Amino acid sequence: MLRSLGFLCLAISLTACTPPPARLAAGTQLETVPSVDPDRYLGLWFEVVRADHSFERGCDGVTAFYERRPDGDIRVINRCWENGLDGALDIAEGRARIVDPVSNAQLEVSFFGPFFGDYWIIDLADDYSWAVVSEPQGRYLWILTRDPQPGEAFIEARLAELRARGFNTDGLIRPQQWNSIEDMPRSGLPG
Repeated sequence: MLRSLGFLCLAISLTACTPPPARLAAGTQLETVPSVDPDRYLGLWFEVVRADHSFERGCDGVTAFYERRPDGDIRVINRCWENGLDGALDIAEGRARIVDPVSNAQLEVSFFGPFFGDYWIIDLADDYSWAVVSEPQGRYLWILTRDPQPGEAFIEARLAELRARGFNTDGLIRPQQWNSIEDMPRSGLPG
């Protein structure tokens, strides 16, 4: 989600960039949720679990903020603190567009010019308090929540659901996260 070169690798898989290995069992067809209300999905999300990949390595306190753009697309602001919550702030701004207008669960995100990468919402709480995001091959994986500290039982339940769907959850990263929304710096966010 962060760092321009990493987004370029995700979006166009240049031969110089090596995408991470698939986390999804071979032959598994990844499905998205049946329906997403884009306006309810907007706002601030905290990354509580992720697959390892080069463009987010060393990131803690990772957040994603989504808001509508005047053209109907979605503005994306990703933030990470490098090597701990007291590290340097890294901000990446991009845009997302819905590619499946029936479900609104398949999007493409770009942080680098015209190059887009898949962003599939594969699980979502009814109250939009958490989401699980991946892409068709399952190479990238994020568990996002509205609460920076959702608790171990919540995380274990999501991981069990991912394993049941054919994901390898070994080696997933749990970055440091803020204790509460009030503790989190607002640097780099609108308003």
